[in-house]
Amino acid sequence: MDQLINELKTQLIEALNLEDVTPEDIDAQAPLFGADGLGLDSIDALEIIMLLEKNYGIRLANAAEGKTIFTSIANIADYVAKNRKK
Repeated sequence: MDQLINELKTQLIEALNLEDVTPEDIDAQAPLFGADGLGLDSIDALEIIMLLEKNYGIRLANAAEGKTIFTSIANIADYVAKNRKK
């Protein structure tokens, strides 16, 4: 699971062009959205959806599903581990 978490951190940094952020800077349990965590927004959420589809073959059924999955890197990793098709 740690390998998947680090893989996701690296992919997020690249996909979202998070300059001056390293995988070590991202707490796997920290919120991704809002002022407390990485401060991502709805555009970033779309990028994450595309990343999951492209890299893991995961297609989200609806936006509400994404709200519960995208709370942290750890939650995304857990979801990917259970639902990946690639």
